Amino acid sequence: MLLAYKISLFLKLMVREFRAQKLRMALTVLAITWGTISITLLMAFSVGIERQMHKASSGMGQGIIVLWAGQTTMPFQGLPQGRRIMFRPEDQDLIKARVAGVDKISGEYMRWGVTIEYGKKQVSKLVSGVYPDFGEMRSHYPQPGGRFIDQFDFDSKRRAIFLGWKVAEEIFGTVDPVGKMVMVNGIPFTVVGVMVKKMQDSSYHGPDEDYGVIPASTFVGIFGDPYFDNFIYSVKPGVNTKTVEQDLFRVFGSKYRFDPKDTHALWFWDTVEQAEVTRKVFLGIKIFMWFIGGMTLVIAGVGVANIMYVAIRERTREIGTKMALGARKGHIILQFMTEAMFIALFGGFLGILFSLAITRAFWLIPMEGAMEFLGRPLVNWPVAIITVITLSTIGFLSGFFPARKAASINPVEALRYE
Repeated sequence: MLLAYKISLFLKLMVREFRAQKLRMALTVLAITWGTISITLLMAFSVGIERQMHKASSGMGQGIIVLWAGQTTMPFQGLPQGRRIMFRPEDQDLIKARVAGVDKISGEYMRWGVTIEYGKKQVSKLVSGVYPDFGEMRSHYPQPGGRFIDQFDFDSKRRAIFLGWKVAEEIFGTVDPVGKMVMVNGIPFTVVGVMVKKMQDSSYHGPDEDYGVIPASTFVGIFGDPYFDNFIYSVKPGVNTKTVEQDLFRVFGSKYRFDPKDTHALWFWDTVEQAEVTRKVFLGIKIFMWFIGGMTLVIAGVGVANIMYVAIRERTREIGTKMALGARKGHIILQFMTEAMFIALFGGFLGILFSLAITRAFWLIPMEGAMEFLGRPLVNWPVAIITVITLSTIGFLSGFFPARKAASINPVEALRYE
């Protein structure tokens, strides 16, 4: 009962002190709140940008390598330089049989200017002929109700087509395309799926949203192309992509008779290597953001420290009066430290609350155009909590030492303090 009375009395005294020191309290709370908002939002936007950039870089596919045939630049075994290398369909089986590090692979045929018609709508687009593994490797995920080209389509040489979402909107508008019949260069094809909308910041033939995909076997039957335009492949877990490249130079060098050291005979776009570069760039951005956040935290901390220090110094006469009336040193220090901790935690709470409100407002803005690449900010809770704890500690220490010093002097001297 006595303890509850003491706690109640202590809280009443603290509330009275807050009312008497409104300006100081408000400035301290504002400093902590602003410091928390600055760092929390800085890191929230950093997380949002990183997530969007990773999402965009994965739009073309994760962990894939694009392989193109090139031109020899060295004489080899009596053959001249300048010979064009052309990939044939049987080369895909050759790679599977002789390059152990390759996991999935798909040759790709391409034809630009293909007419796709539905009713009175007609567009001219790129059409690719691919193998079933192509869909997963290239992140060609279907919208609900549809699918990508499968093995049965390939084996049966079915006239099935998978459309990019933009092509589907141009031709069908709001009508569900799946199951509908379109004319591809005057030949009927069934739409088996439409690609989900996705971000994509890199491509080797234009945005995936703006073309159609058919089975490679059907493509050859219609267009008669004898050579692949390129290969798409992925490597097995733990396999180095550079080792696979060397194996491919060796295998194709033996078949097409070129020097395996002739780096212009084959061209590679290694997205695995690119992803590693991107990871390092993001790491650099994170370090920069942490540095800026740290500097902001230091500035905010200095502001809190100055306000707390001045506030305690100006209340030295008050401390002397309380001690002259019988207050003990421990009571004085406890009172000021409780006030400091309450102010610090209250300011941190307000900072996090405002940060959540601002990030929530950004989530209500449509992510279109440039905003799509900015991404939606996401509060990093460990950063927010560390910020509040750091500013609270600074406020605590800034108030503790002046309060202890003021409580240690003679009450008479404290009363005479100016």
